[in-house]
Amino acid sequence: MANLQDILYKVSIRSVYGDMGKDVHDLQMDSRKVGQGSLFIAQKGTHTDSHQFIPQVVAAGAGVVVCEDVPATRAENVTYIQVEDSAAAAGYIAHNFYGQPSEKLKLVGVTGTNGKTTIATLLYKLFSSLGYKCGLLSTVQNHIGERVVAATHTTPDALALNSLLKDMVDEGCTYAFMETSSHAIHQHRIAGLHYAGGLFSNITHDHLDYHKTFDEYIRVKKSFFDSLPSESFAISNADDKRGGVMLQNTNAKKYFYSLKTMADFKGKILENNLTGLVMTINDQEVHFRLIGEFNAYNLLAVYGAAVCLGQDKSEVLRALSTLSGAEGRFDYIISSRDRVIGIVDYAHTPDALINVLATIQKLRKGHEQIITVVGCGGDRDKTKRPLMGAAACEYSDKAIFTSDNPRSEDPGQILLDMEEGLNTAAKRKYTKIADRKEAIRTAINLARPEDIVLIAGKGHEKYQEIKGVKYPFDDKQVLLEMFELLEK
Repeated sequence: MANLQDILYKVSIRSVYGDMGKDVHDLQMDSRKVGQGSLFIAQKGTHTDSHQFIPQVVAAGAGVVVCEDVPATRAENVTYIQVEDSAAAAGYIAHNFYGQPSEKLKLVGVTGTNGKTTIATLLYKLFSSLGYKCGLLSTVQNHIGERVVAATHTTPDALALNSLLKDMVDEGCTYAFMETSSHAIHQHRIAGLHYAGGLFSNITHDHLDYHKTFDEYIRVKKSFFDSLPSESFAISNADDKRGGVMLQNTNAKKYFYSLKTMADFKGKILENNLTGLVMTINDQEVHFRLIGEFNAYNLLAVYGAAVCLGQDKSEVLRALSTLSGAEGRFDYIISSRDRVIGIVDYAHTPDALINVLATIQKLRKGHEQIITVVGCGGDRDKTKRPLMGAAACEYSDKAIFTSDNPRSEDPGQILLDMEEGLNTAAKRKYTKIADRKEAIRTAINLARPEDIVLIAGKGHEKYQEIKGVKYPFDDKQVLLEMFELLEK
């Protein structure tokens, strides 16, 4: 419970109707969860305007309604607070209601198109191994210390986010590492949070179904760094074309990492194979368990953040050398009899798919085939489908186009969209199998000894979403099943 005036600190208020001295029992954005003494925040969402539910929440006992449009008819016992932007107000209100938890630990946000999950997870594992109690907010799962909390979004809504951060503070966490998606930035889910630092991985075409243009996508990502306070740090990838742009207007202390140019955190790959990466970081040679150039960048970002957070450089490198990455990120299994390498990866953008396939090509010793199983999600950015299809065929010997999460769309139409990117040579390399399990089975059956099979797009996900229903589906589990059949 908190006093209403206290939790409105920094909220941009246009007008107030009613008693400001009330106590607030809980915060709700879902009208169905409102009870006696709740504060309800009405928002104009992408699909629904929850202002229409104000009469319903008042009847359910809400004591305070925060809204952009005040109803013409108002209940006498309810306080109505009109704000400029309900989404931004929700962030500040939640931050204040839960005791400003982001100011009681060191919160680091990770943004970019690819690499967010791996960087945030590695930071969580690194600082945990250095003896700190930490929190993690990621696509795969959330952690409060060692306790796992299921993740439903890359970045939770403002109320859930601040509640999770409060739980971290209550359980003694001193650091929290958080994936910060472009949706969350744009929708003000992170409004009111105090960041000790921010990291930028890279930016490529994604989420254009939401942001409409690539320039807008870049602008939204950049706004995260624009809002960082002067006492925080901002670390960017100098090798990304927009790496410098991201930090152009930030007040935070600027740092860069790179494999190709001079930077604060400079890396060089010496070896890259299935046993891991051997690389130098600021002239110190280290062997890491992670594989691939993209992970070399992730490791540099993590190292940079740890140094900016005051950790000993040698201890950081020692601890990093022992760590594995996030689930479903270049997760590989080798079949026992034919030594077929099966790789499960979350790559669901053209750039991520190219990066993974380029890494796989470098792992080839001779004439092993690369067979790629890939799909594209339904109800998402359609412009990347032809690019995904073209990338799979260009960098593989064989490609099988299949369903990802078709959601409300026809899987067959998604595969036709992927075909649009294929030239004559590419069309000779691919086949279509809409059933994902059958596609994986076919890829394994096509594989010769020591061939490499990449199953891309879903990574850690344990479901497949079809027509509004989530069916159990785990790429890694299916891969294991197919390997078992192969051994019989």
